Amino acid sequence: MRRQLLAATALLGAFTLGAGTASAAGAPQWTQTGTAYTDTLGGGQGLASRADGSLLYRGLASIPLDLRVKGWNHIGDPDIARGHVFDAYQGADTATSKMFAVTTPAGKRYEYVHPLNPGEKLNNSFATVSPDDRWLVSGEWGTQNRLQVFPAPLLNPSTPATGGELREAGQITLDKPVRDIQGCDFVTGTRLLCASNDASGTLFPEIRPLLQVDLPRELDGQPVTGTVTSLFALPQRSVCTGAFETEGVDYDANSGTLRTQMIPPGVCAVTTAVHAYQQVTD
Repeated sequence: MRRQLLAATALLGAFTLGAGTASAAGAPQWTQTGTAYTDTLGGGQGLASRADGSLLYRGLASIPLDLRVKGWNHIGDPDIARGHVFDAYQGADTATSKMFAVTTPAGKRYEYVHPLNPGEKLNNSFATVSPDDRWLVSGEWGTQNRLQVFPAPLLNPSTPATGGELREAGQITLDKPVRDIQGCDFVTGTRLLCASNDASGTLFPEIRPLLQVDLPRELDGQPVTGTVTSLFALPQRSVCTGAFETEGVDYDANSGTLRTQMIPPGVCAVTTAVHAYQQVTD
């Protein structure tokens, strides 16, 4: 059955490959170059590109047993920096902290726990590391006017060397609200792309948009304001009907490839679509 679903979904997707995406005026233009598929249970929560171009996927099945026992029952969209894998974890609805796990190239894992600040939501949807490897950006669920900034565990010398408490360094205040951000990734030191699961059409005209956040300077641990632009609606194509769900986003700086994830509705949700894009230069 799974093979039949893949074939049918691929057939639908084939009609739009190579078509240019509609982006906001003055924003970069991205063209879709392909669609791949991954198992949702093992890879439907996010993805990150390794230095060799291969992809790391994360899904509910990726959570190690010892972390589940500690109460970390959700894993978000990951990132890789200098060979270190950064994972975002959250716990139950009663949780008073969130956790970032960092796995070194040698396979050693360290846990960095962030106690929630007053008013901070427990959600930990993603982790992305700035191109200078010094800052970790994450975000909460729901309607938000900010992204959170932390010193990047292990890579920023201000953090403990073997895990421990992680305090917020500052925030990216957004010039307009965003909703249900599932993942962000840096394209440059002053630009992030973020995948939104917002299907309301009230904040932006697009349904489940890819958002661009531009910063006036590279992150330095101090507060900064980001300018939000909606680029285009993420693809929602399936033989099944119902509600889609946006998931992770990754930008491979070596190849210039942008990838986004979308889980289709119904029984088709067993596989997650991974859409690839390249930027078009005028």
